[in-house]
Amino acid sequence: MDRWDLLLTDVRIATMRHGVVAYGTVEDGALAITGGTIAWVGPRSRLPPGQAAEQRSLDGRWITPALIDCHTHLVFGGDRGAEFEARLGGASYEDIADAGGGIMSTVRATRAATEDELYGAAVDRLRALAAEGAATVEIKSGYGLDTETELRMLEVARRLGRHSGLTIRTTLLAAHAVPAEFRGRADDYIDLVLAEVMPAAVERNLADAVDAFCEGIAFDVAQVARVFERAVDLGLPVKLHADQLSDGGGAEVAARFRALSADHLEYTPPHGVQALAKAGTVAVLLPGACLTLDETCRPPVGELRRHGVPIAIATDCNPGTSSLCSLPETMALASRLFGLTPEECLTGVTRHAARALGLEDRGTLEAGKRADIAIWDIAHPRDLSYWLGRSQLAELLVAGAAPPVATSA
Repeated sequence: MDRWDLLLTDVRIATMRHGVVAYGTVEDGALAITGGTIAWVGPRSRLPPGQAAEQRSLDGRWITPALIDCHTHLVFGGDRGAEFEARLGGASYEDIADAGGGIMSTVRATRAATEDELYGAAVDRLRALAAEGAATVEIKSGYGLDTETELRMLEVARRLGRHSGLTIRTTLLAAHAVPAEFRGRADDYIDLVLAEVMPAAVERNLADAVDAFCEGIAFDVAQVARVFERAVDLGLPVKLHADQLSDGGGAEVAARFRALSADHLEYTPPHGVQALAKAGTVAVLLPGACLTLDETCRPPVGELRRHGVPIAIATDCNPGTSSLCSLPETMALASRLFGLTPEECLTGVTRHAARALGLEDRGTLEAGKRADIAIWDIAHPRDLSYWLGRSQLAELLVAGAAPPVATSA
């Protein structure tokens, strides 16, 4: 006879397993948890004999894998709400930049902020994500653009992971933009990143991956390749901000280094999609940035589908181009802006988002996976994409228990 820590019954389950019925649905299901791991899941009629320390009936509620936000810039200093208002008033990005705004205003604010200040601001954003079902969140650096601040941002991200009960994956994005002190000397800045920032992040175990921004306003393919070659030497997987504003060859360089993911992809051409497919790289689509920037060029969803490229979606939570702290709202935007189906959206914040982070222990509800579970007050999983501005989460379980989410520690 099996022994379980927790048994959930009278539950409808969207397992999100591949290759079965829509959403991997089990209509009258049961799920058993032992040691923070799913021990058994399936139709209640087939539940093996066992005893549970705790048994709960969920009264017919739906459960899904807890959601995964695989692309955020959650840690930053300052606020750019005034710039948002100015743009709506007719100011151009050039006007804002000339007045000292834009990404460099966030860099200045982040450099000036203490670790506690960065942590306190990020906690609120992390709580918002957890309140909408997220149990795993990726956090990038990239607003320091110097060694000290890049490492401080990653330290804050690690601290969030220790105190929240959520899984935080950290990504070093030092190659996000050329800082003011290196203006006109992008290669010299890349030299600093390779020689100093990346080794320090590895030595202090602060980075789970390396990212870069491949774009005309940031870094070209050759510079990104240098960053990725160094990442490989240091034993870190790579991700890439690719083809967001133009076709800059981002998808191809991501594929060449077998990146975990290539993100944005608004201007990726068909041959770039084919390269991603051959490399097994996940496409991460970011509808919040498309909405904020009023981008008329959409990611090539049809080509991605045609070539079998896994599609994930994420909030891209950041102060300048995606002030979004909800994965269900991201799903709603992805369905409306990109034409993704509700099942594709839910897959994009569960199974495919896990793959985009290189995590094989979550993203579906199967025996042996982490018991990261979202319990929803919904009539059907499609409601997660259908409704706007309606909180539908009943409860979040992380490794089978309610997480502290974040404390002031």
